Amino acid sequence: MLPPGIARHVQQVLRMKRGQDIILFNGEDGRDYQAELLRVEKRMVTARITHAAEPEALPDFSIRLALGISRGERMDLAIQKSVELGVQQITPLITKRTQVKLSPQRREKRLQHWRGIIINACEQSGRRRLPELLPVENYQTWLERGERNVLFMDPEAQGSLADVEKPVSGVCFLIGPEGGFSNEERHAALAAGCTAIRLGSRILRTETAPLAAIAAAQVLWGDFLQ
Repeated sequence: MLPPGIARHVQQVLRMKRGQDIILFNGEDGRDYQAELLRVEKRMVTARITHAAEPEALPDFSIRLALGISRGERMDLAIQKSVELGVQQITPLITKRTQVKLSPQRREKRLQHWRGIIINACEQSGRRRLPELLPVENYQTWLERGERNVLFMDPEAQGSLADVEKPVSGVCFLIGPEGGFSNEERHAALAAGCTAIRLGSRILRTETAPLAAIAAAQVLWGDFLQ
């Protein structure tokens, strides 16, 4: 039995009928599953699995993203396109300049919303494993956890990605919200061992910076080389 959201998409958007073939995935085991629709009704869509494909290979180079929470569609766009570009893990961060106020209840609702965006982006791009979405975390608390190989996006930095030696175990991009990081947060990132880099001479928006960084990393070290 297909989940309600997928069932509605099959019936109302794709207008599929009983007997048609569909490709499904569970987001966990890396497989596509070919299936035949057995029942397409208003409140229920069922399918029978007919074939399981080989699992999707795990990436040789892992890209993680720690991103300051921004308002509305900016955050949605950054998450959606980062998934399409191959990010493996996303951590939403509350920073000094984060303008979105999230109570514990609202945090969970936003996480559910972002999970939906991740699933849709995987469906669109053909990814068979869902990237990991971690809980919303305070910026300073995240720094204290000692994440490895963090590249801190700083328009005042002197170095660029071209100056960074390929990290063996992947890389994590640390990017601020609208307005960027405060001076205190910049100093805290450097004190925590993060490497400051800039992406050219331009200051990029919070929804543009992760996409440019991930794409550049994929070209230098990742699956854009394949």
